[in-house]
Amino acid sequence: MLVLSVSGLIDGLARLVPKPVIRGIQFGLALQLATLALKEYVPADGLPGYALAAAAFLVTAVLLGNRRWPAALFVLALGVAYGLLFKLDLTTAHRAVGLHLPGWQVPTWENIKYGAILLALPQIPLSLGNSVLATKQVVEDYFPERPLTVRQISFTYGLMNLVNPFLGGFPVCHGSGGMVGHYTFGGRTGGSVVLYGLLFLTLGLVFSQGFQQVVQIFPLPVLGVLLLFEALSLATLLRDVSGARSELLLALLVGLLCSGLPYGYLLGLVVGTSLYYAMQRGWVGLGK
Repeated sequence: MLVLSVSGLIDGLARLVPKPVIRGIQFGLALQLATLALKEYVPADGLPGYALAAAAFLVTAVLLGNRRWPAALFVLALGVAYGLLFKLDLTTAHRAVGLHLPGWQVPTWENIKYGAILLALPQIPLSLGNSVLATKQVVEDYFPERPLTVRQISFTYGLMNLVNPFLGGFPVCHGSGGMVGHYTFGGRTGGSVVLYGLLFLTLGLVFSQGFQQVVQIFPLPVLGVLLLFEALSLATLLRDVSGARSELLLALLVGLLCSGLPYGYLLGLVVGTSLYYAMQRGWVGLGK
């Protein structure tokens, strides 16, 4: 990703992939998030979880779009209160507390080899589609007055993943879904991301000995509701290709490929882009 950014090749790829394909990638992500939310997260705690999800859904539906009282604050507060009351294990929490700084680690050649083959290469299509191209499109949608280039996005992506391994970190990326989620629940400035990052820094530094147990206190049904509304917001981005039936059908096809098949994002990018240019030349038609 860093090579694509520094060399400028990422700009050529961005010009090659048309907007209906990008909208399809976002729609595919929406389908995956909605499926995860409804099939795994909302039912996670049984009957009490369904009741909690219903309460979170009601709060979100009432406050969504309210700039003075952002829905996310109340939904997160509901989830934290539920977790503290019903899921907190004081013994585990007490053992987890303690200040621990990240340890310096140097990846071995075996780490690099297997990471490249098993993680990096399969991730490239999703990274190009969602983390770079779709994220840039969301920036244009929501913040047209503050443009970002695909080169800036891919450069920070590459830089983060070159630094993380030395601190014991795992691969991270930008993402159109995350930005849409922040925006949907009231985040309009970089401050929302700063607060989000500070939360995880605090958990990592102060609760690192039991981080996995601590984060599991937050109930999955509430997270499911947040993901569901994020998915709905992602899906509504299809509206700007809905005027042309062929572009809408292409976006829907790309979304189904991305969400439903192994290596779906690779297939969605390649098949969708190829079909788009074939349609432009009149070789195939998806209707008008």
